[in-house]
Amino acid sequence: MRIFVSGASGHIGSAVVPELISTGHHVVGLARSDAAAEKITAMGAKVRRGDLDETDDLRAAASAADGVIHLAFRHDLMQAGDRNGAASADLGAINAFAKALAGTGKPLVGTSGILLLAIANPGQVGTEEDVVHGGFRIDAENLVIGMADRGVRSSVVRLPPTVHSVLDTTGYIPTLIGIARDKGFAAYVGDGTNRWPAVHTLDAAHLFRLALENAVAGTRLHAVGDEGIPFTQIAGTIASNLGVGVRSLEASAADDYFGFLAPVVQLDSPASSARTQELLGWKPNHPGLIEDMNQGHYFRTAGSSPA
Repeated sequence: MRIFVSGASGHIGSAVVPELISTGHHVVGLARSDAAAEKITAMGAKVRRGDLDETDDLRAAASAADGVIHLAFRHDLMQAGDRNGAASADLGAINAFAKALAGTGKPLVGTSGILLLAIANPGQVGTEEDVVHGGFRIDAENLVIGMADRGVRSSVVRLPPTVHSVLDTTGYIPTLIGIARDKGFAAYVGDGTNRWPAVHTLDAAHLFRLALENAVAGTRLHAVGDEGIPFTQIAGTIASNLGVGVRSLEASAADDYFGFLAPVVQLDSPASSARTQELLGWKPNHPGLIEDMNQGHYFRTAGSSPA
C-alpha cells in the first residue's frame, strides 16, 4: 500500500517508516524542514513538504494514499505555551484526513496517550475499553475513532509516557536523566510507588503497522510492554547509572526539582495491552524499560526536553 505518514521524521516515525518499508509498503512522509526531508529520504521513503496547518495539502496527500498514519503534533507550540494552538492544529489535520478518506474504507491510524487515562481514572489499570469523553488530546482520539461511522477504518494507538530506545533522545526518560545530572541526585515523590507503563519504540512501530493493516474500524489499541514500573525503580536506575544518590521528595518540593514534569511524575498510570495482543497478535519482543536504560545509551545522550 501507499501510506502517508505525518511525523515521519520524529522519534516514533523513525521506526514506523522502516517497519512499513520492510514489509513492502510505499511510504510518503510529511516534512516541515530540509533536515526532516533528508531524514525521510535516507529511510527510503518519498517526501511531501508541508505541515499540519496546511490542511488542503494534507487532504490531497491522504486522497492519494491507500492509508494514513498520523504521528505528528505541534510540540513547538506546546513548548511556546500555546497548548490550544497545538490541539487545534491536530484536530484540523485529522478533519482534513477525514474529508479525504470518508466512505473509502481506507485505514487511518491516529496517536494518543495512556497518561490521559490516569488523569481521568487515577490508580486504575487502563484498558483499551476505557473511554474519556473530552479534553486536551482526548478530543483528537475521539474524532479519529468516530470516523469509523464515516466509512473510514480508523484506529488509535495509545502510547505510554515512556517509548524507549536509542531513537528516544528528547522524551521523558532523557529529560529525567538530565534533571538528575544537573541536580546531583535522582528523585521520586512520596513513596514513589506510582507506576508508569512503557514500550520499546520498535514494538510500538510494529503495532502501528498491524493497526494499519488489520485493525477493525473504531478500535483503541495499547502499545504497552511494561504494564507499570514503580517510579522508585525508574529513579533508582537513573541514580545507579549516573553514580548519584536517590531521594524521596515531598509533593511541595516536586516543582522545584522536576519543573513542568512535576504533575506527570506523580501519576499512577498502569495499563494493560491484553486486548490489543488478542485482537492483532501483537507481542512486545524488545527489552523492557529498565533493561534498555541499563544498556547505557540514555546516559550518553540525555538532557533535552520531551518532544
